Amino acid sequence: MFKFFKEKLRKVIENISHKVEEEADEVSAQPEMEEPALQIPEEQGRQAQRQETKDKAKEKTHDLVQPEPEISEPSAEVQAEKVAEITSEPEVTGPPDKLVSDQEVGLPEPEPPKKEKKNLFGAVKPRYDSMRPDADLKAERKTIMQKLREKITTKKLSEEKFEELFFDLEVVLLENNVAVEVIDKIKYDLKRGIVNIPIPRTKVMETIRQKLKGSVEELFEVEGFNLTDKVREAKPYVICFIGVNGSGKTTTLAKTASLLQEKGLKVVMAAGDTFRAAAIQQLEEHANRLKTKLIKHDYGADAAAVAFDAIKFAQAKDYDVVLIDTAGRLQSNTNLMDELKKVVRVSKPNMKIFVGESITGNDCIEQAKKFKQEIGIDAIILAKADVDEKGGTAVSVSYVTRKPIIYLGTGQEYKDLVPFEPGIVVQGLGL
Repeated sequence: MFKFFKEKLRKVIENISHKVEEEADEVSAQPEMEEPALQIPEEQGRQAQRQETKDKAKEKTHDLVQPEPEISEPSAEVQAEKVAEITSEPEVTGPPDKLVSDQEVGLPEPEPPKKEKKNLFGAVKPRYDSMRPDADLKAERKTIMQKLREKITTKKLSEEKFEELFFDLEVVLLENNVAVEVIDKIKYDLKRGIVNIPIPRTKVMETIRQKLKGSVEELFEVEGFNLTDKVREAKPYVICFIGVNGSGKTTTLAKTASLLQEKGLKVVMAAGDTFRAAAIQQLEEHANRLKTKLIKHDYGADAAAVAFDAIKFAQAKDYDVVLIDTAGRLQSNTNLMDELKKVVRVSKPNMKIFVGESITGNDCIEQAKKFKQEIGIDAIILAKADVDEKGGTAVSVSYVTRKPIIYLGTGQEYKDLVPFEPGIVVQGLGL
């Protein structure tokens, strides 16, 4: 399944990965603006010492150049007053044992003066505790190391280069019938996931593949759909199969009948394709093999009448499910689309299933869009998925119509109706 698409996708991912590595190497080789050097405390201390030494040298030079000031001797009376102030004792009131100490008053004890360290030139060494905290310095050093490590161990892809590289992937997606809406979504997801984001050098290809895988997985409307649970919601539960000519509606209807019978449900078929005589005979053969009831009219009869009679029969005989076959018609044929609208209006089906050929690619996608617009669809079954080498239909149709794919037809046997899971497509694409 999807063999051609898988091989093309693998090659383009490898090619893009190599180009990403080359682009990153070119970017890392370009010179970057140098960051200002850090001023560590030792360097700041040496600069402070040199500046202080220069200031002292200037002061000494200034002292040598300027004349000494004249000093006049103080008079005898002034000298006597100063001697008296020095030798006089303070006046103390009260007995000595009643004096209050500094501790009793609550005054703090004076701290001993800190001894200042001086270098060989007599300059006082600066204290580092007044500078930047060590935590800030370590954080700055750590940031530089992180930047260096990131530059060595990771790669970054520029937006301009991404646009150039995505062109190769876009061509592969278009070649494999992926819808334009889906391509735009994948491009957006990849751009958001890898542009200007550091990617480990050893995981470039793995990163691109994982981002592409995640984008593809989001393409499908997954609602935990279970057909056998759905048909128990009403009795009889009416399902109408619609689609273009040759899409495999009749065979798919028979496979669905077999699946429901295995779950213990009673099924009646309605041969609503009255425009093709062989369709009535084909469905009658399936009914005989499955030993179930078939309601049919003559060739050219009103298809809405056949559907009406099948529903009345199921109500009267207590059948669980009514499966209505319809004639294939092009979505552009207005008259036939009006006939199908009549069938839907009369039968009031609980579910309308669009059956499309997986191998028709974008044609199937456009058909599903038109049938949804004109008739309305509730779910999708893709027939002939086992021979689909490209897979663009399976990738795109659910995202475009916003309806779930419930089964894949993978052969001609009744058992060849596989419940759809996104993992089937992801695995088929090699992601």
